[in-house]
Amino acid sequence: MIRRAAREDVSAITAMIYELAEHQKARDKCTVTADQIDDALFGPQPSTFAHVAANDNDRVVGIAVWFRNFSTWDGTHGIYLEDLFVSPSERGSGHGKALLATLAKECVDNGYTRLSWSVVNWNTPSIAFYESLDARPQDEWTTYRLTGDPLGRLASEVS
Repeated sequence: MIRRAAREDVSAITAMIYELAEHQKARDKCTVTADQIDDALFGPQPSTFAHVAANDNDRVVGIAVWFRNFSTWDGTHGIYLEDLFVSPSERGSGHGKALLATLAKECVDNGYTRLSWSVVNWNTPSIAFYESLDARPQDEWTTYRLTGDPLGRLASEVS
C-alpha cells in the first residue's frame, strides 16, 4: 500500500534514509535527525513531501521523499525525487514501481510536466529498473554542488 507519509512515519523514514546512505557507501555523510525530517515534512511551512510503501502489517518498507521544482521554460512545476528506497528484503514486490507511479499520478493530477531524479552511476540495478519504466538519463546536463567550505566562501562574498 502506498500512502502519504504521516507524522508517525518519521522515525521509519529517518531510519530508511540511513539505510540508503549505507547502501550508497556514504553512511558517514548522513547526519539528518528525526526532528529535521519532522520539520521538513510537517513543520509550519513544509517544502518536502513523502510517500511510504507499507507492507501487509503496515510496516514502512519503502520511501519516496520529494519536493516540487519549477521550470522557467514551461512555467510549470515538476517533482524532484530526492530519495527512493525500498528495503532490500522487500525489493521485487512492486513497492518501488508503485511509489513512482504514485508520484507520476501526483504530477498528472496537478498539471506538473515532469518527474525527475538522480541515480549514482554504479547502481546498475536501479538504472535498469528506471529504464524498464522508460525513464531516460539526461546526460546533456552535469549536476554541480556547493557544500562545506566552498559554500561558505561564496556566501561570505555577500555583504
